[in-house]
This record gives sequence, C-alpha cells and structure tokens, in this order.
Amino acid sequence: MNKNVRLFFLLPLLLATSTVNAQKNTGASLWLTKADRSVLFEKQKDALYFKPLNSNNFTISIDDKQTYQPIDGFGFALTGGSAMHIIHMSANSRAALLKELFATNGNNIGVSYIRLSIGASDLNERVFSYDDMPVGQTDPALKHFDLGPDHQDVIPVMKEILAINPSVKILGSPWSPPAWMKTNNDTRGGRLKPAYYGVYAKYLVKYIQEMKAQGITIDAITIQNEPLHPGNNPSLLLVAPDEGEFIKSYLGPAFKAARIHTKIIIYDHNADRPDYPISILNDPAASKYIDGSGFHLYGGDIEALTDVHNAHPDKNLYFTEQMVVEPENSSTIDIVSPVKRLIIGATRNWSRNVLEWNLAADPDYKPYTDRGGCPMCQGAVTIDKNAVKRNLAYYSIAHASKFVRPGSVRIASNNSDKLPNVAFKTPDGKKVLIVANVSQSSQDFNIKYKGKAVAATLDKGSVGSYIW
Repeated sequence: MNKNVRLFFLLPLLLATSTVNAQKNTGASLWLTKADRSVLFEKQKDALYFKPLNSNNFTISIDDKQTYQPIDGFGFALTGGSAMHIIHMSANSRAALLKELFATNGNNIGVSYIRLSIGASDLNERVFSYDDMPVGQTDPALKHFDLGPDHQDVIPVMKEILAINPSVKILGSPWSPPAWMKTNNDTRGGRLKPAYYGVYAKYLVKYIQEMKAQGITIDAITIQNEPLHPGNNPSLLLVAPDEGEFIKSYLGPAFKAARIHTKIIIYDHNADRPDYPISILNDPAASKYIDGSGFHLYGGDIEALTDVHNAHPDKNLYFTEQMVVEPENSSTIDIVSPVKRLIIGATRNWSRNVLEWNLAADPDYKPYTDRGGCPMCQGAVTIDKNAVKRNLAYYSIAHASKFVRPGSVRIASNNSDKLPNVAFKTPDGKKVLIVANVSQSSQDFNIKYKGKAVAATLDKGSVGSYIW
C-alpha cells in the first residue's frame, strides 16, 4: 500500500488515540504541607485523575455555576520594619527573596496584595507622620508634607516589587494623623480634632498623589487602623459616628475634587463589632463614597463578615490583618489553623482578599515602637542579614496566593467539620480547591466535579491545594 494511503487510513486512529491519552493525562495537581514538616508547600509528583465516582468516602462537590465574590489577592503587610530589613539585604539576596514572594512561576508564591502603613505603624523603628511639627506648632496648609522616611525603605522596596509584578494591589492604612491634629497632641491615642477633618482629608489625598508620583498606585485606603484600639503607638480613637462624618463631609468630597479613584474602606478592626461598619453604611451620604469594610480577627467570629454582607450586599468586604505566628524551631507546623481561619474562613464569608501581619521581622521580632509596639510579631519570613527563614504565615498565604490569582471568583463547595475547604475558578478557567484536615486522623475523601471524582487523602493537620 502506498505510504500516503496508509497514513490517510491511520490518521483518524492516531488522532483518536491522542485524544484519549490527553484526556487520560488530565488530572488535579496537589501542593501539600504536612504538620510534621516533612513536606512544606511542595508540588506532589503524581497527579490525581478524575474518574466515575464510586466510594463511601466524604465527597467535596464543586459547582462552578454557583459563584460568589471576586478575589483581589492574598498577601501581607509590608511594614516599615519589613521594608527596612529587606532593603538592608545585599542586592542579589533581596532580588531572590522578592522574586520568590511576588513572581508566579516555578516555586515562587505569587503574593498579589500588599498593605502599607500611611506614616509609621507600631512595627517601625520610630514613630513619624508625613507632617511632624515641633510641639505647639501646626501646619494646616501642609507645607511641610513629605514622605521622607518612606524614601529610605518602603518606596524602593515597593518599586522592586512592582518591577516583578506591576499588578500587585496596595492598601494604605494610617495608624495616626500628625500629633498636632489630635486632641492629646500625642502619637498614641487621642481623637482627631473636628477643626482638622478637612486638613486630614487633604493629607490623605497628598499621600495618594505623592505615592503615585513615585510610580506606586494606592488601590484602596482604610480610614484608621484599629479605630477602637487607641493603645498602640501610634494609634487613634475613631468612633463610628466620627468616621462616618469624616468620610461624607470631608474625605469623600476631597477625593472627588482631586479625582482620586482610590477605594475607601471603613472600619479595619475586629469581627466583634460588625455594627460599626453597618452603622456607617446605613447613612447614604457616607455610603456613596465607600467601597466596603475591612476586618481583623483578634476578636469576634469570622462569620460577622457575612452579617455585614447581608446588611449591605452591594458593598465589598476585605480581610486586612491578623498576626500569624508559630513557636521558634518547632518540630511541627500548625498550618491548618490560619488556613481554616483566614484563607477558608474569610473567603467563605465574602472577603475579596486575605492579608496577614506582617511580611518580615528579624530573629528578635524587631523593630517595634516603644509605648505600645508589638514585641511578638513574627514575620512571614525572618531575615537575619541575608539569611531567610520561612514561617507559618508564609506557607499559609502560599497555599492561596500562588493559584488563586486576582480576578478569580469563589465557587460553591460543600463544607465539612473535619475537612473545611474553599473553591475558586481562576481567570484562565482552572479550578482551585484548598482543603485543611483539622481532624486528629488521616482523612480519605473525594473531590467531585462534573460527575467525576478524584480520590484524595490528607494526613492529620495537613493542607492541600488541588488544581485542575
């Protein structure tokens, strides 16, 4: 038989065989972290293949036709202290660390959301604002406004991050206005003087404009970090009626006049007070300027975010802070705790992001401010000169940040007490399921999608990210 004729007859068979093999070889990949540290966010060699379901094991059913909130990203607070440690690394070590954190290829973890402090936070070496004045002096015209200290570390580090991933979203949060704007003339506690509401609104506008001039776009700001906790240094007491008045009469109009498109996020404190953001959103004059509400989880239950969503379903929700720490040199890693509480808990309750506190510290958890700084805030990474140690916060964020890219959407999955989970569909159509085995024994289960299932097993205390 002529060679070309044989090829003509064989071609349909070759194509059919190729199609079967392609279907056979499509499965779910698994990135795994085990509680005993034998596996720390590593891709497993063997894929898991979908096949007809026939098992008595618990089944996690995925339905990508039922969708919830879009996802903006996962990441950390880049505190002044974090930036200080990073900028002091050698150029090569710094470049390698930032690539690992913010690039998405290979084993890099693809952090996509950053929180910056507007002025100092309690994890800076010293307290400062962008318009500090000698005691007894004021600057209502903001003639002395200057990003000064941030030029040394935060701004150059952010520029390197944006060179790696220009689409990283940035949230700015103030810990305190300049002391001369406050009732107690101190960086710690006190309230914003009503006479300076308009000046402070211009101060926040100038921050956004000056950062933009540096090539750093602030996607959103919160009005005040932990407004009901005036014990940090720096800090401010800002009760809900005051925050609402500041937004509707000063900040909202100032943003509009300056054509600022940065989102306004209210509250930025614990889940035990959902009444705070709800009361502000109940006022249409304030609500029209507000994108959504931010939450921490040092108090209350994560389900409070759903309470706010149900009260105002047209507004977004964000998870803006929780400290995630582990004992030094522990033989185990409690990976299921932050994954269940934050990665799964916050997103199953409508949050568009998850931010953990904070990105980096040194082995002594420094720096932190006096009179109210945090002496126990472990970084996602510990930096000791050029040496880097990866901690619990790093791995917990990695399980989401690498795969659930901005623009993903949460999709339906049935939950379980032993196997809490959350599912997403990514912009390129992939499905991601994050599962935490919080039980005291190994769990066999199925992942069901479109009538077929993957058989999976997670050891106790393990977390798996499944991607297909």
